[in-house]
Amino acid sequence: MTEPSAHDTETATDAAAGDDKVFDPAVDMPAYRPGMDWFVLRVASNKESYVRETLLRKVQIEGLEDRVGRIMVPTEKTKTLKGGKARITETKLYPGYVFVEMKLEDQGRIPQDVFFLIKETTGVGDFVGTAGRPTPMSPAEVEKMLHDSKLPEESPEVKMEFEPGDNVTINEGPFENYEGTVDEVMPDKGKVRVLVTIFGRQAPVELEYWQVAKVEG
Repeated sequence: MTEPSAHDTETATDAAAGDDKVFDPAVDMPAYRPGMDWFVLRVASNKESYVRETLLRKVQIEGLEDRVGRIMVPTEKTKTLKGGKARITETKLYPGYVFVEMKLEDQGRIPQDVFFLIKETTGVGDFVGTAGRPTPMSPAEVEKMLHDSKLPEESPEVKMEFEPGDNVTINEGPFENYEGTVDEVMPDKGKVRVLVTIFGRQAPVELEYWQVAKVEG
């Protein structure tokens, strides 16, 4: 059995050290790459991730990486707590759209092989722009899209819809149907402290955020 060399050990150590940071194409690459622009592709709702994965695979198989670069589907992870149980959901921030980094021909047209590769993918509609000549996104749009495309946190905070001072109604528990005012928001616990008037005096009550609803008005 061959012993690993010092170089092999160093390489393995460096690789392990580098594993701590996951490569993020939205952050770890420049917004624009030479000759490429960003374009907006309309797709069927709930097909965004499927279209992205299929296109990336097709591009690699056909060797078209020099013409089609990153393909982004910005998402956000949110955590909700109910009955002490956490649930994480991932939501598409731009439902019905996929963002494609692509190099056009000199006349501003999509290269024919790229055009057919994209159009023959299930769930794909048209690019934003005129037929065959998609409109590039503006720098401000690209900046926002890439910011939204950053890899979502694995352990997001509970998304709270309340702020101190909000008027709320209690929907569950011993104080059901009471109205009160939010005194404190506790995202780490998924709770809110509400000031409720009981027997003519205000008392603080801690509730899970799903037990209360804002009073509209």
